[in-house]
Amino acid sequence: MQRLPVVVGIGEVLWDVFPDAAHFGGAPANFACHSAALGAEAWIVSAVGCDELGERARETLRRKGVHVGFLQTEEWHGTGSVHVTLDARGQATYAFAPDPAWDHLSWSSGLEALARRCDAVCFGTLAQRSATAADTIHRFLNATAPAAWRVFDVNLRQNFYCREILLRSLATANVLKLNDEELPVLQELLDLGGGSEEMLLRALGERFGLKGIAFTRGAHGSLLWWRGEFHEEVPTPVEVLDTVGAGDSFTAALILGLLRDESVEVIHRRASGIASYVCSQRGATPELPERFMRG
Repeated sequence: MQRLPVVVGIGEVLWDVFPDAAHFGGAPANFACHSAALGAEAWIVSAVGCDELGERARETLRRKGVHVGFLQTEEWHGTGSVHVTLDARGQATYAFAPDPAWDHLSWSSGLEALARRCDAVCFGTLAQRSATAADTIHRFLNATAPAAWRVFDVNLRQNFYCREILLRSLATANVLKLNDEELPVLQELLDLGGGSEEMLLRALGERFGLKGIAFTRGAHGSLLWWRGEFHEEVPTPVEVLDTVGAGDSFTAALILGLLRDESVEVIHRRASGIASYVCSQRGATPELPERFMRG
C-alpha cells in the first residue's frame, strides 16, 4: 500500500472573527486542512491557549483530518484571534490580538523526527514575528530532508515582517508563494529593481535558487514559474464571498500535485479551480467538491 505524503503546516493557529461569526483559520492551519482534504497525512505544528478557543481549534483540526500531536498548549497565553473586515470586493483586512500562544511555539525532539519524515512543509512570515517561534520554524525547516518541498508562503500581514525575515525565509525555501499585493513589497525590500511581473518573479527565482514560484492575482488568474518557464491560468469567474483561505488552498493543491509528480498544467488548473471555489464560500476551509480530489 502506497504511503500518504507527509505534509506539515507550521506557524499560526487562530480564529478569524467576522462581523457575523468566528471561523477557524491561520494560513498554516488552512494549508494543513486543505492538504488533508486532498489526501495527505497532514500535520499542524503550532500552539493554542488553555482555553475554549484552543479546544475548539484542536477539535476542528481533528474533524478535518489534521494530526494535532504537535499542537502545543500554552498555559499563560491565549489562542490567537484576528478580527476580519471585508470590503465591497470581499478583500480582507486583519486586526490581530496581542501575544497569542503561537508566538511561543517551542522546539522538541518529536518535531525533529516529524521534520525528517515530512515530504513538504509550508511556512510564512507572521509566526516569525516572535524570535522563539521563528527559531523553532527554521530549526524544523533545516531538519527536513534535502528533497523535501519547503514552501515559503509570504502571507504579509500589517507590519509583522521585515527584510531580514524575508531573506532568512527565502534562503531556506525552495518554493515561493506570493500574490500581486506582496510582489511590490518584496520588490522594494529586496532591491529587485524594475520590470514586469515576469521579470521580477524570474529575478526572485534565480537570485534565491528557487525551484518554483506560484504567483496569484485574484480574478486575474495566476502564474507559475517552474523550471525557468512560465505557465498562466485564468480562473472561471465566481461570485466572491470572501478570499480568506483561497491562497492556502492553492498552495495545498500545488504541493500535493508536485508530490504526485503530476504535470504543471494539471497541477495549476486544479489549484486555480480550488482557490476560486474557496472564494465562493464562507470561511477558509470549506469542504471541497469531489471533482477536485484528483485529475
